[in-house]
Amino acid sequence: MQRFVQLALDFLSGVHAPAAEPPARRVQDTSPSLPAEPMEVVFQPGVWQHPRANRRVQLAGCEVAYEFKRGKRRTIGLSVSHEGLSVRAPRWTPVGEVDSLLHSKSDWVLEKLRRARERSQQLAQARTVWADGAPFDWLGRRVLLRLDPTHDFRQAGAVLDGADVPAGGSAQNLTLRLGLSASASEAQIRDAAQAWLMREARRVFEERLAHFAPLLGVQWRVLRLSSAGTRWGSASVDGTIRLNWRLVHLSLDMIDYVVVHELSHLRHMDHSPQFWDVVASVMPDHAARRRALRALPLAAGG
Repeated sequence: MQRFVQLALDFLSGVHAPAAEPPARRVQDTSPSLPAEPMEVVFQPGVWQHPRANRRVQLAGCEVAYEFKRGKRRTIGLSVSHEGLSVRAPRWTPVGEVDSLLHSKSDWVLEKLRRARERSQQLAQARTVWADGAPFDWLGRRVLLRLDPTHDFRQAGAVLDGADVPAGGSAQNLTLRLGLSASASEAQIRDAAQAWLMREARRVFEERLAHFAPLLGVQWRVLRLSSAGTRWGSASVDGTIRLNWRLVHLSLDMIDYVVVHELSHLRHMDHSPQFWDVVASVMPDHAARRRALRALPLAAGG
């Protein structure tokens, strides 16, 4: 049976492989994806409240109310989402051992909670309200959305005006016209705009993969578009590359970094020094691009 290995580039976590945990208290980070339109969660300073909390613990002066469940598993698993902290433990694990582990990992837990809160706030601020005249980003440029029910579209219901204007022009130079009536709902407008954005994402991603793969000496087999909430991309040993379609909101520099990162995993399925040497061979400034990417919120295309 072919072994399946996948390396993912996450939004919330760093790109370096975490240090191994002692066998008795290994922590498995199973953080679920954030939703495209996050729930509004209100946190008080020093208090972290999971909506389904059934246990509480004091960590470094902060009260953390977390969701605790037992099940068929071999280790204690900690996961942090926009809702808060969740803990999964084997049926036989004493509660005292869970509390002890949380205290030993308090810095990790509180940092994950803080970053999840920031990410949720960024997502809420970045979310596009899809309507006539709404702005959104495409390849790092601002685009205005216009409904045009009278136009005879030949390009799947949408056309971009002003794409030939050099980057840096005014927002009015770029307009995406959709063949929808003025009474179209936000969901209809969003779906039409996202369909166009996904087509653009595939076109751009395939171009960049075709450009960088020969430079890195690798071959990719399949490109799949992802809508994951916490991952920019991933690579598998079978040559499958997954890229988040929302990358199409970002500048080409950011897209190229993710493309090179994932293609380089076809040479090294880890984040070893050898892996970074491969990345640097075609992108010497990859560290600066990585920092810039991690500072960005997920562009809310939906």
